[in-house]
Amino acid sequence: MRLRWAEPLAAHLGAALLGLLAATWRYKVRGWEHVEAAHGRRRPIVYVLWHSRILPLLYSRRGEGMALLISRHRDGGHLTELSERWGYRVVRGSSKRGGEAGLLGLVRHLRDGAEVALTPDGPRGPAERVKPGALAAAHHADALVIAAGARASSAWWLRSWDRFCVPKPFAAVEVVYSAPFTVGEGKDGLRRGVADAERALREVTYGPEGGSGEREG
Repeated sequence: MRLRWAEPLAAHLGAALLGLLAATWRYKVRGWEHVEAAHGRRRPIVYVLWHSRILPLLYSRRGEGMALLISRHRDGGHLTELSERWGYRVVRGSSKRGGEAGLLGLVRHLRDGAEVALTPDGPRGPAERVKPGALAAAHHADALVIAAGARASSAWWLRSWDRFCVPKPFAAVEVVYSAPFTVGEGKDGLRRGVADAERALREVTYGPEGGSGEREG
């Protein structure tokens, strides 16, 4: 018999322990000038990041009140606990295209001038393949899109669908932001946006060569 009553307590303790671990990480940020340039254009911003890198990226922008799209899947409840602890506003839903409540909620946040972060390959993959829903939401809100990546000097890689990255204690974490881009009109504009997002995410995650050797570490 599963002890369901213990799950909220376990999630709370897990969030606290992750906070202690994350406090040891040493951050270096590249591409922050792109974020500042986007702020100067006074348009809403959508940050896209691979699901595997969500943990170090979440901690790096904690306390800013950014909105985060998290799936309604049970696993998303644990991430919600952690995100709210770190100062995010959570919107529950899916990044699938087709008028999901979560994406509509994000559009409302964007039109109010909020910044939004989401994982376009979540919640269940395929890993590092952009679903178009996130970019459709950015287009509807006339938002700028910025890809965010994280690289850790040492990390544990979980045996999950995305090879989830947990930097080890005192790891050096490099956070990288891409130049902002927009999503054009119609199906062609959306296809170009998906291609632009995948290219930018490869570069900020693995470097200009776009290799994926780090995932094997």
